[in-house]
Amino acid sequence: MGKKPKSVQAPAMDIGGDIQKYVSGMSASLPQILSQEQKFRPEFQGLNLGDIQSFLSGAGGKEGIFGLSREAAQQAGMGLGEARGAELGQMTQQAGLTRGLMQQLSPEQAGVVQGFNEEAQRAYAASQGISPQEQRGYQQTAREGASAAGRLGGNAAIAQEIMGREDMFARKRAEAAQAGQNAYNAAQGFYTSPGLNLLSAAPLSYQQGQQFINTGLGAIGSGTPQLFDTSVGLNLGAAQRSNQLAAASANAQAKAAHSAAQMKLVGDIAGSAFKFFKPTP
Repeated sequence: MGKKPKSVQAPAMDIGGDIQKYVSGMSASLPQILSQEQKFRPEFQGLNLGDIQSFLSGAGGKEGIFGLSREAAQQAGMGLGEARGAELGQMTQQAGLTRGLMQQLSPEQAGVVQGFNEEAQRAYAASQGISPQEQRGYQQTAREGASAAGRLGGNAAIAQEIMGREDMFARKRAEAAQAGQNAYNAAQGFYTSPGLNLLSAAPLSYQQGQQFINTGLGAIGSGTPQLFDTSVGLNLGAAQRSNQLAAASANAQAKAAHSAAQMKLVGDIAGSAFKFFKPTP
């Protein structure tokens, strides 16, 4: 019987020695590393700063990010200005159509708004003066008060008439202001707010057109053959190639196994022949 093979022993670990070797090697290399850093770091920093400067200010006759940003902002401002001008112009031309639409939708509400407007105009015109009847009213009130106090014909009676006149003007101005506010609110609710919503919203025809465009874009690439799949040939080719590789590998393994079997057979035959022809002592 043969001897038992010796077991392989792992080398002993020396963590402290390994750390000492690493620290010693690093300490010996630091002067060279520091020298290289001092020599080449400024050059690398210069290249980096140069790249940043080129990116910001431009290079080779090309604008940098500063110039491109300024040009983009100017172009965007001009585009927005033109678009806003065109949009406001269209809205101005269509304002009359929108107002007519509101009136046609609800003639009753349009009549109410018109009534508020007429009342505001009447109240404003009335606030500009005092009718003879109103004048007699505040004068009579002032004279009755002065007569009751025994001051009829004096300065107090005259002042009372002036104050009555100013109170009449103040009341009429307040009525005119309230009537104007009512007319404004009615027009705001019936014309302005709905009209601005209509004018600022995208037309229904435009929205429908966008839907058609999206439908068309979604259909791009979907018009492929349904009965015959064009990718079948590629898949079949890949499968055939995989089959060929598997067959080649199997053939190689079979050949190697056959060769090994033949070599073993030859060895067995040679051993038997040696035993057969071996001379007896």
